[in-house]
Parts: sequence; structure tokens; C-alpha cells
Amino acid sequence: MTAPLKHSAAITVDVALGDRAYDIMIGRGVLDTLGTRVAALRPGVRTAIVTDRTVAKHWLEQTERSLAEAGIATSRVIVEEGEVSKTYAGLEKVSEALIAAKIERNDLVIALGGGVVGDLAGFAAAILRRGVDFVQVPTSLLAQVDSSVGGKTGINSPQGKNLLGAFHQPVLVIADTSVLDTLSPRQFRAGYAEVAKYGALGDEAFFTWLEANHADIFSGGAAREHAIATSCRAKAAIVSRDERENGERALLNLGHTFGHALEAATGFSDRLFHGEGVSVGMVLAAEFSAKLGMISEADATRVERHLASVGLPTHLQDIAGFAQEGLADADALMALMAQDKKVKRGKLTFILLQAIGRAVVANDVEPALVRDFLQQKLSG
Repeated sequence: MTAPLKHSAAITVDVALGDRAYDIMIGRGVLDTLGTRVAALRPGVRTAIVTDRTVAKHWLEQTERSLAEAGIATSRVIVEEGEVSKTYAGLEKVSEALIAAKIERNDLVIALGGGVVGDLAGFAAAILRRGVDFVQVPTSLLAQVDSSVGGKTGINSPQGKNLLGAFHQPVLVIADTSVLDTLSPRQFRAGYAEVAKYGALGDEAFFTWLEANHADIFSGGAAREHAIATSCRAKAAIVSRDERENGERALLNLGHTFGHALEAATGFSDRLFHGEGVSVGMVLAAEFSAKLGMISEADATRVERHLASVGLPTHLQDIAGFAQEGLADADALMALMAQDKKVKRGKLTFILLQAIGRAVVANDVEPALVRDFLQQKLSG
């Protein structure tokens, strides 16, 4: 697998869901085409843009200008940055603002932001007037390769991540790779964890390519678009076969059972970004797979080495405030994992590896094995 030698024209990835199919447009500068694309999709539509304060400073005016030039009326809803907005209170704020803006069932909500904004705005759209369509304009790497695609929307409960939500597919995704230039290095690295995930779970050749080309992805070279498009194609293919996660789609949660528990333990705060939790979670999943004899220690080390090479946390001890209560307690982490969305009748489900590039859903994993493994890792 090789990357293109230069930046190409916009790449289109189709999410094949019958009459709910939609396109993901990927490329530098595609944000400027938002207005014409929305006008073509929904002539005469009105829109409301949901974004956060940081994204608004960089991209709100350009987004509004693109819509205005296409003759599309719009309003704005601005929320606080981060998981603090992905709550009951945040959902109420956005929902009431959309009602006040008189967004009707034939109008569009536009989610301009990272994963939090996409999840929050999408959930508000799903429940507003029993369902209003929305457009994803992801502004983080994590959102462009993962959370903006596939229709998962929702908010967090104090008891766990993403425990309230709905499947609500967007009608269009605009992934402008130039907006990623404004991300902090830490934010970009966090998003890269989800890129590496696609190689680890289903495409060993892509994982190998990432090992060789990650520097060009981080520097903004042509490898960036290639990596994003490859990730989106992988997710779109799985979503088209299993939209509501009744089987294969669960594989996309590689690293997430551990990762979500770690996010909850850190209070959904900037102590641990979602992608950072996924990175630590993927390493734990790989090491647990090795402990169970599913993969070699060398393969588990390969996963850890690649994530560490780009500066991602790979061990529990890498998390800020590791010694604080909840992180260094195996029983507390087990209790948080018991609230995972994939739990069925109280039985833990993990995504484990049979090889790099071949993940499997492991149902009914023995909790005592997980606890002993975590205790071992916590002891360093």
C-alpha cells in the first residue's frame, strides 16, 4: 500500500445504506463547497450550526459564508469545548436553541466540530421534532476518521460514556483536512489512535504502511488524506454491513472497553482525551490477547511500539494523575467496565486480536481474568 505522491482532488467515500446512503467528502478546502452541496441536497433548506467556542474562532465564519453564498439561511449554537457539553445540560441547551431557531423537520442541523460536537448535535437532531437530518463537518482527526461516520450520536451519563444516544445517520460529511492544521499536537495524536485502530483491527497492510508513513501524516503531507480516506472506507464498509452494531461493527470498539473505563475514571476531563484512552486501551487489549495466547508477545509489543512512537500514552502509568483514586484500583475499573454499552446480561465483551489486522469479538470474558490482568498492569 502506498500513498499518493501529491495532494489529490477531493476524495469521495460512499456509505452504502440504501435510501439513507451518504457521501464523505475528504480533501483540503472542501469546507468552501459546503453551501453548494447542501443547496443541491436540500433546495430552500434552513440550517443551524452547532459548534464549540474554540472551533467557532477558526471556522464558523467561513462555514457561514459558504452557506450564505449558496443562499442558505443559518443560525448558530455555541457550546463549551470538551466533554462538559456532552451531558444532559448540554443536550438541553442545544435542543432548546434549535427549537428557538425554528428548525423544522425539513431543515438541517450542521455539526461543526470534533467528536463531542458531532455526538451532541447529532443526538439533538435525532430527537428534535422526532428527527431532523444533519450534516457532519468534523474538525478533528478523530472525528474525521471515526465519530462523524456511522450515525452514532449521544451524550455521557455520570455512570459511563455514551450511555444515552441514538443511531442517526448524517446526510453528508465534509472532512476538510486543512482544518486539522489548527489542532494542537496532542489533539492530532489523540485522533491518530483511531487511524491506527483500523489497521490493527482489520488491515495489517495498512498498519504496516502507517508504521512507515506516520511522519507524513503528522506533517500534513499527501499521506494525511490517504490515511483518512482509508480509515473512512474501512468504517463505511463495516457500517454498511452492520449499521446498529449487532455483530461485526463491535470490532470498531477495539481498545474502547478499557479506554472508556479510563475516561470515566478521569472524569471525562482533559487528563485523558478519548483517543488517548483508546491508545492505552488498544495496548491493553493486545497485551490481554497475548496473555490469553491469542497473539504473540511480539505482536502486542508491535502495537505498543507504534503508538508510543507517535507520542501516544500506552500504559496506565502514562495517564496524568495515575495515582489518584479510581485509576490505580482494579476493582473500580472493573465496575466502570461493567457499564460499557457492549455488556450483555452483565457479561463483559472485549474486542481482542488474533493477529495484527484480525480482531474478534470475545463474549463472556471471565471477569477474574480481566481483574488479575489489570492488577498486574497497575502494579507495573
